[in-house]
Amino acid sequence: MSTTNGPSNSPASTDDDAREILRTRLEALLPDAIDDLKDLVRIPSIAFEGHDREPVRRSAEAVAALLRDAGMAEVTIESVGDGAPAVIGRTPAAEGRPTVLLYAHHDVQPTGDPADWTSAPFEPVQRGRRLYGRGAADDKAGVMAHVTALRLVGEELAAEGLGVTVFVEGEEEAGSPTFRPFIEAHRDALEADLIIVADSANWAVGTPALTTSLRGLVDVVVEVRALDHAVHSGLFGGPVLDSLTQLSRLLATLHDENGEVAVDGLAQAPDPTVEMDEADFRRDAGIPDGLALSGSGPLTAQLWTRPALSVIGIDAPAVREASNTLVPISRAKVSLRIPPGEDPEAAMDALVNHLEQHAPATAQVTVHPGEKGKPYSARQHSAAMDLARTALGDAWGTAAVDTGLGGSIPFIADLLEVFPGADVLVTGVEDPESRAHGVDESLHLDEFARVCLAEALLLRGAGSLAEAPE
Repeated sequence: MSTTNGPSNSPASTDDDAREILRTRLEALLPDAIDDLKDLVRIPSIAFEGHDREPVRRSAEAVAALLRDAGMAEVTIESVGDGAPAVIGRTPAAEGRPTVLLYAHHDVQPTGDPADWTSAPFEPVQRGRRLYGRGAADDKAGVMAHVTALRLVGEELAAEGLGVTVFVEGEEEAGSPTFRPFIEAHRDALEADLIIVADSANWAVGTPALTTSLRGLVDVVVEVRALDHAVHSGLFGGPVLDSLTQLSRLLATLHDENGEVAVDGLAQAPDPTVEMDEADFRRDAGIPDGLALSGSGPLTAQLWTRPALSVIGIDAPAVREASNTLVPISRAKVSLRIPPGEDPEAAMDALVNHLEQHAPATAQVTVHPGEKGKPYSARQHSAAMDLARTALGDAWGTAAVDTGLGGSIPFIADLLEVFPGADVLVTGVEDPESRAHGVDESLHLDEFARVCLAEALLLRGAGSLAEAPE
């Protein structure tokens, strides 16, 4: 074996040198990127019905200013109907060159009770290497990953003629109610050869992931009526079961004694080839010591490729307000995650049929269908997927893991239907400790830096993937 003391002129060495130069430039940009992220987190951009829409507009304006600062040639704030404001930034492609669309969203989940947080949800606080605050990870870090990548390589991409479009949605957490009409109305501006969706999670701190499948979603509200009005529990209890008890009995039929989903007619996809460490899962999920897990089979299968049912809300008297009366009407929201390959319409029918068929004779049961979102399964082998795996591996210094995700991003199916010629890559800024949607949401700042570097590397290579359509 021979060694050399001088620099190599091999392509690999040239690539390594270029990557290190980019990494050094990124280190200089990170303080401003994190400050900009903190400013975004301070805006309570909740697009849910009943919340003030002014912060959502303010958030869109802040994102637009960041994209202009990053050198985008055209930046506008758009909406369809009464939808929340979205931001479109464009640097059009030169003739014959491809275009990359970068997606993120600037709206956030409600916080729940702020008293449950260690620090104020909309006042970002850094503790160690994590930045805490609502939206710090999901998905304002995705916005800033796009902005930072463009600050890194935007000028050279423009010089090469690569088209870059940034689409930052304003209502994803609220279910993207106007997403499909929005992308149809702005089809020309959003047309792309490659779409990068920065709204997923990595395998672990220090290990990147490329999301290759997502579960879909259907939900219903089930209403149980036992009485026309509340009555005294002592005078009438016995012959009449209150609605909350009957609702509880109905909800209990959704799972068997082992915690497996008991709704007939639901599909499941093949088990994944990668497995998750149970101790890591228990830690990340916050499961108290001594509690058994529900269901059976590999954890990754239960999380990614099998249906999962949860009761996520109940309308019933609060304990502090309870009186000695039989509750006449109770409601619950039931959320069903469906695996890749499942049809949301068929899953909805199966769930509704189950609840109606298990309705007790002692109550009136009405099921109100709600949201439906399609699952997603990526092409495992393509030039875009290979480029993404390489970029992630180079940025982290370790190979990326192909993963599924138990969560849902239903709009990806809309993107594929409206832009059938595009490749879609799903990347992420979160890690298992980010607690997206939960209390004390946070972003690991070292992971954020790696995400920015990986996206810059991916954009650098995107020009070789495909030629723009004629």
